[in-house]
Amino acid sequence: MNTRYPSTIRAWFTVGVLMLAYVLSFVDRQILNLLVGPIRHDMDISDTQMSLLMGLSFAIFYTLCGIPLGRIADSKSRRNLLLCGVLVWSGMTAACGMVKGYWQFLFCRIGVAAGEASLAPCAYSMISDSFTPERRGTAFSVYSTAIYLGSGVALLLGGVAVHFATSQGDLNLPLLGTVRPWQMVFLILGAIGVVFSLCLLLLREPVRHGVGAGLELPFSEFVDYLYKNRRTMLCHNLGFACLTFTAYGSSAWIPTFFVRSFDMTVPEVGVIYGSMMAICGSLGLLVGGRLCDWLIKRGHRDAPLRIAILAALLTLPSNLGYMVEDKNLALVLMALHVFTVSMPFGVGPLAVQEVVPSPMRGQASALYQFAVTLIGLGIGPTAVALGTDYVFGSDSALRYSLAVVTGVSLILAVVILASGLRSYRTSLERLKTWAPTDQRSVVPTPHVPQADA
Repeated sequence: MNTRYPSTIRAWFTVGVLMLAYVLSFVDRQILNLLVGPIRHDMDISDTQMSLLMGLSFAIFYTLCGIPLGRIADSKSRRNLLLCGVLVWSGMTAACGMVKGYWQFLFCRIGVAAGEASLAPCAYSMISDSFTPERRGTAFSVYSTAIYLGSGVALLLGGVAVHFATSQGDLNLPLLGTVRPWQMVFLILGAIGVVFSLCLLLLREPVRHGVGAGLELPFSEFVDYLYKNRRTMLCHNLGFACLTFTAYGSSAWIPTFFVRSFDMTVPEVGVIYGSMMAICGSLGLLVGGRLCDWLIKRGHRDAPLRIAILAALLTLPSNLGYMVEDKNLALVLMALHVFTVSMPFGVGPLAVQEVVPSPMRGQASALYQFAVTLIGLGIGPTAVALGTDYVFGSDSALRYSLAVVTGVSLILAVVILASGLRSYRTSLERLKTWAPTDQRSVVPTPHVPQADA
């Protein structure tokens, strides 16, 4: 059996290409956050309707498609599955630039979600099989910097699009006719995605490592494993979902918060907050990953959950940034917020990979994405919008919605994650002696190289 990991160069090349795919997916996903104004104006929709485009419509289908795609990733070519996913989400992103109404836009966002659902199961599994355990925290965090690099690029592009809209007006394109500047952004992003998909052909399938590597298990085996480790999985997934709820809920509306509270222009917010996301968010992720590796080397195998609890506690004080009246102080506190809230998002998926057998990594990753996406992206932006529209009843009260909604979710994250620390350690020990329930149902996958733990 081949038990070797890829060379350092090959492993980091894999991370680099996957990170670019993640950046692209986040740009496609988050570009709406700075296009609220022109899209609302052209389609005559409310904050709540806009939030459905930004969150819930995407989250529902992203999560529904995740589990079956995770099962495919556990036994088939992860690279080829991801290649198909990139082509689907890029095509649907381009289609967003050709819509004529709200329901068409909603359908295209669903298509983007279905394509992007392939990324997490494939990427998390490939990265786990490319690095030894004591190096995975850093590798996962480098990959996850794409969250903030992608969000930052999306904000910068959105700012450019809004500026272009006010200075140049509509465009007339062959076959498509009149195209609004915000629609042009989606068309360009879709084309970039199709071209990028060629880069995925340069990736190699890493040898599968870990307990049970090279086995193909029935779905019932996965369900049985989840049940036996239900407290661990529940506390982990719900705890990180609360953190994601804070991150998505705030990032979706912070640009609009600065526009409404401090009369900043959309292009100005795009440059400042976009740079803040790219720099502070990436640094936070890298610090969280390095700190996790440091703790694991010192025997703290529950380090991913410890990092998440620390991040939530450090993020709470920055919520004061929504309440201050001084713009510069608010910007400083938002930079701190982005740094601290980003710290756990590399080690969250790492914790899932570490606590399940190798043939379940794709499915477990999809389940994790199900929780954090449905709760974080699906409910986070909408919860803030509902608070603004129906609790406080005024666009100017957005700051209060942000402070209350994100503050509550951070406190819940600390409580849930802390209650799961012991069970997580127990699950790690249980994994060492794991074996399939029915050995006769286990069939080696012929085309996947097998590896020992």
